[in-house]
Amino acid sequence: MSQSTGSIAGLLPGSLQAVYNASKAFIDSFCCALRDELMDSGITVTCLMPGPTDTHFFARADMTDTKVGTDDQKADPADVAKAGYEAMKDGESDVVAGWKNKLQAILANLTPAELLAAQHRRMAEPGSAGR
Repeated sequence: MSQSTGSIAGLLPGSLQAVYNASKAFIDSFCCALRDELMDSGITVTCLMPGPTDTHFFARADMTDTKVGTDDQKADPADVAKAGYEAMKDGESDVVAGWKNKLQAILANLTPAELLAAQHRRMAEPGSAGR
């Protein structure tokens, strides 16, 4: 069993966080490909794909003045970790923690990239917390 932490950010073109979102897209894709390559080995690969989680991430990323950084509805880190652990133990390929994040992941597959990028900008733009 193996678990990596990707993100639903990997499903979105991350305006103002292009490198972060692209690196998470790599992890999401890498885990899926690795899982397929190892399918006959008995080794499973699970990708944990959380959304905004109540950790020190936003302070470290200098995002405390952004809409997403100040959102008080972030996921509880213990709940995210539990979801990831249970998915790994069950041999699942990936897990999106939280119903809001699951909905966002579904919508990301249906929404044009340009619109996703504009939406991401509105939540990640410095100073967007008060808007």
